[in-house]
Amino acid sequence: MANRIETIGVLTSGGDAPGMNAALRAVVRTALSRGLEVKGIRRGFHGLLKGELFDMNSHDVSEIIQCGGTILQTARSGRMHEEAGQKLAAEQCEKYGIDGLVVIGGDGSYRGAQALARHGVNVIGVPGTIDLDIGCTDYTIGFDTAVNTAMQAIDKIRDTSTSHERCSIIEVMGRSAGYIALWSGIAGGAEAILMPEEDDVNEEYLIDSIRAMRNMGKKHFIIINAEGIGDSAGMAERIEAATGMETRATILGYLQRGGSPTCKDRVFASIMGAKAVELLLEGKSNRAVCFQKGEFVDFDIEQALSMKKRPPEKIYDMAQELSV
Repeated sequence: MANRIETIGVLTSGGDAPGMNAALRAVVRTALSRGLEVKGIRRGFHGLLKGELFDMNSHDVSEIIQCGGTILQTARSGRMHEEAGQKLAAEQCEKYGIDGLVVIGGDGSYRGAQALARHGVNVIGVPGTIDLDIGCTDYTIGFDTAVNTAMQAIDKIRDTSTSHERCSIIEVMGRSAGYIALWSGIAGGAEAILMPEEDDVNEEYLIDSIRAMRNMGKKHFIIINAEGIGDSAGMAERIEAATGMETRATILGYLQRGGSPTCKDRVFASIMGAKAVELLLEGKSNRAVCFQKGEFVDFDIEQALSMKKRPPEKIYDMAQELSV
């Protein structure tokens, strides 16, 4: 593909996240202000393969910064796991004159971007996922909104849990990562936080803890259970059978993906979207925009995908101390 960037494409892929629209707005308006043309791609890589592209102007992204979800819609594409699908996607970029592509999504979206880069597409990844599970970055678009949504739900459930003197298990999203569980659990004053990063979730220890706290006079309990552990309903039945305490499970589910993004998600997403365009104009490709140690930086996508992280053990230990 040509080294000079004249037209960029932008898509949102994978699970939607509050703040994706803010990133999209920044991509479009930064590109237009630098004299570039912008093509929006509907429904992620699936839409790219289908040719669902359209020209975008500044008006197209007016009044969207406050909106959750993504105006481009999103989808998952199994064909992007296949060489034939990847080759076709690259051919579509060439057909529609796309000199650079901005992909907003999670690690699966990054793998799609990585595949396109191998086929000669200039591509930049922007981290959009509520799960905070991309190893190269301390922040992902949507996490702050999602964790605040979870916290507010926990506060409301606590009211009922207190009134009925019951144990409430609240299951939060995060896929195989426990960041939403940890943050919302601390903010919600939970008595226990269960995360998939733990070596072993010991229900007997949890039940013994509930019994001990009840003997100390505690009347209600909040347990935050991460999606990666699951089985919240079964856990509630086992706890109630073992302790005699009424126990209810609430699965927050997709509630956490929606809603108007927080100030942090809007600002950080805007900075990341603008930076993606700047990287393309600098002649960079196959890069991932990241936030590390207070700075907005970029990494090679290959390197970014190889990075691993897990919730800080010190913070988890602190949460356990505060729950006593």
